[in-house]
Amino acid sequence: MAENVQQASLATIKADTTRRRQQFNPVNFRNLLSYLILILGSLVSLVPFLWMISTSFMSLGEATGVALIPSELHFENFTTAWERGNFSEYFINSILITVITLGGELTFSILAAYAFARIKFPGRDLIFGLMLSTLMIPAMVLTIPNFLLVTWLGRIGPLEWINNWPALTIPFMGSVFSIFLLRQFFAQIPDELYDAARIDGAGHLRFLWRIVLPLSRAPIMVIIVLSFIGSWNSLAWPLLVTNSPDWRPISVGMLDFISDAGQELNLIMAGAVITIIPILVMYFFTQKQFTESIARSGLKG
Repeated sequence: MAENVQQASLATIKADTTRRRQQFNPVNFRNLLSYLILILGSLVSLVPFLWMISTSFMSLGEATGVALIPSELHFENFTTAWERGNFSEYFINSILITVITLGGELTFSILAAYAFARIKFPGRDLIFGLMLSTLMIPAMVLTIPNFLLVTWLGRIGPLEWINNWPALTIPFMGSVFSIFLLRQFFAQIPDELYDAARIDGAGHLRFLWRIVLPLSRAPIMVIIVLSFIGSWNSLAWPLLVTNSPDWRPISVGMLDFISDAGQELNLIMAGAVITIIPILVMYFFTQKQFTESIARSGLKG
């Protein structure tokens, strides 16, 4: 009996030892290292953002000093920045530019992507391959050709392009990335659905509107969010094609306000917060759909 008890005790000790060794598995250490790196990356990303928000509520003395947290919340910084920077006009311009650009990009990208994915025509794959090759060209390389093009179009057409909405929106309506993303998704839709639609008398446009688009909400959501952010943050191109505040977006207004505010760091940070509020609001309401869209649309790799 004593020997059985001793053997059972030894077996229990060995099992506990094995379990503890498994708990200190090298995989756990690798996971811990991954978590530490992710936490460090999050801090690197969040600290400047939190510092910007904190400084926007400070007085001028605290903002130019070493204070990290304001002793008193100065909400008047936002009112002063809004009035001195004339952000109301720039906000309206940015909204109009973003809506026009996004509407045109969705329209042309959806139609082009459907043609590349569902319609067979001579040279389709060659044209699509040449179009994809333009993704390798840096955006700044295309700045001068695009500027010369919009200048030439403004001279021959009835509509003025320079210092007007066409130069700020039309060059960005043909997005190769958007066409590529939608084309890859449209090509995955089963041919049986199109055959069934044809039996019911539907053509390409009706099939696109009634079947393809409802099934493609995921990539469309990705395009909407990314295009909104890109259009809202655009700076170099609006500076090139505008020479007055009439159509300049909020990013240019923020640049002018930085020059006007000078050393008033608290007002500059308040203006920066005002500038990014629409992006934060949009992502707050669409973060769930945006995350699911990336997972379903193939951007995850």
